Amino acid sequence: MSQDLPCTYAELPTDKDLVLRVIPMPADTNSNGDIFGGWVMAQVDLAGAVLPARRIRGRMATVAVNEFIFKQPVRVGDLLSFFAEVTRVGTTSMTIRVEVFAESARTQGRYAKVTEATLTYVAIDENGRPCPIPPPPAAA
Repeated sequence: MSQDLPCTYAELPTDKDLVLRVIPMPADTNSNGDIFGGWVMAQVDLAGAVLPARRIRGRMATVAVNEFIFKQPVRVGDLLSFFAEVTRVGTTSMTIRVEVFAESARTQGRYAKVTEATLTYVAIDENGRPCPIPPPPAAA
């Protein structure tokens, strides 16, 4: 049974990239009927990898979840929107900030921030060793 999101609504970010949208299903629930935190974490990892993949253009690995904050439960049928931004680019690693917003079927057009996380990805070579991140493409 889907419940409405709380009355605390948020604006969607306009300064970050929308990298993923997904609807959790009943198979993704815990014993309380909410979506498993681990399922949400897996989706955040996928969303967080989008921007580094565009830059690295090769193999990479998640090496750290520097921070993960759950602000409220996610419900079956919520439309989750994942926004990401690059916060740091090092020699072999990139740090990405991901924010997740839920939109309930009953409150379409209203979004609640459900979680946020900071993750670090490392570019790796064919042997699984860290390798340099390529420079950004030249501006046209």
